[in-house]
Amino acid sequence: MSKNIVIIGGGITGLCSAYYLQKEGHQVTVLDQSDMESGASHVNAGYITPSHFISLAAPGMITKGIKWMFNSASPFYVKPRLDMDFINWTLAFKKSATKAKVEKSISAIKNINLFSRELYEDLKQSADFNFHYERKGLLMCYKSDQVGEEEWHVGQRGIQEGLGVKNLSAKEVQELEPHANLNVKGAVYYDCDAHMTPNYFMKDMLAYLKANGVVFHKNETVIDLAFSNNKITEVITDQRMLQPDQVILAAGSWSPLVSKKLGIKIPIQAGKGYRVNVNRETNITIPAILCEAKVAVTPMDGFTRFAGTMEIAGINNAINPKRVDAIATAAKNYYNGLEITSEEKELAQCGLRPCSPDGLPYIGKSSKCENLIIATGHAMMGWSLGPATGKLVSEMVSDKKVSLDMSYYHPDRKF
Repeated sequence: MSKNIVIIGGGITGLCSAYYLQKEGHQVTVLDQSDMESGASHVNAGYITPSHFISLAAPGMITKGIKWMFNSASPFYVKPRLDMDFINWTLAFKKSATKAKVEKSISAIKNINLFSRELYEDLKQSADFNFHYERKGLLMCYKSDQVGEEEWHVGQRGIQEGLGVKNLSAKEVQELEPHANLNVKGAVYYDCDAHMTPNYFMKDMLAYLKANGVVFHKNETVIDLAFSNNKITEVITDQRMLQPDQVILAAGSWSPLVSKKLGIKIPIQAGKGYRVNVNRETNITIPAILCEAKVAVTPMDGFTRFAGTMEIAGINNAINPKRVDAIATAAKNYYNGLEITSEEKELAQCGLRPCSPDGLPYIGKSSKCENLIIATGHAMMGWSLGPATGKLVSEMVSDKKVSLDMSYYHPDRKF
């Protein structure tokens, strides 16, 4: 039966949800508070990452976070503040950062990434799309023996999970990436990863959805949700009122602000990430993460993107020049002869990634509202998990058997 669906949020998760829902014959309206031309879905590293099966809430991250708290240029910066949502999230993060909980989450993170990669490849084969997609794997590049050992330990765990992983010497890295002039001791190489050019895909998907009957209301803010008999009866924006059968909350870092109108708390903190584009030849052909600096490097369609840092500092889109400089410094340190110019740094952009305390997204129905599906909290894997989340949302709305075990992603889970 066709349903009237309102999706709050026009990022990668919202658009992929709209895609699979309209394929099922539902009437879909997408609301977004922006013009849908910026934000995390446009400025991310474009990775599809089965390799990223270890949660952000890993043992040792609390210690590193405290150490880095006083350095605003550090890879992972947490701005301390007296805010109860932030304090509760931090406590939940601490509870999640145990070896047992991280181990339990590995299969859930890996499986949804592999499922999403399969869906991206299906979309790529469709005549409806012509976006950039390459599967060249990912190099986890390191400059120190200690970090190399840590990365190979993770890599060996990846092999146990059935992923293709190799431990490469500096010479073997040079053979794989001969013209990039990498200055590293070695790299752990995952052949399972792919990469894209995000803004091209977003434009492609938006054009397809408009051509196939999906309605968009841009630059509109949800100011209230009318609620009766455990259901949302109206979505009220600053410009209109909508009466949906089903609501999908996919508003990223802003999702908790919307859910609070229903008395539903979603533990999320915004994690700001930055990107710098280099629109000239770099000779980089394989995506890489510069491990010590936590910087991602992606050869996109016509340019190279350097992206990174995780800044937990609330809903704030201000650019911190120190963090942009840190990305540029990392590029110079890992690639001999590569200098990101001041002009390129001035064009840096940022986006806010919705981070859950345990590193797993929230996908599913809250027990507190019958016709609300929550789809957020993907952190640094938002781009990677867009199609998988959209497909799962569509299956739930259409009362079909879902493709994955959803218990790991339940929005009501306790920490």
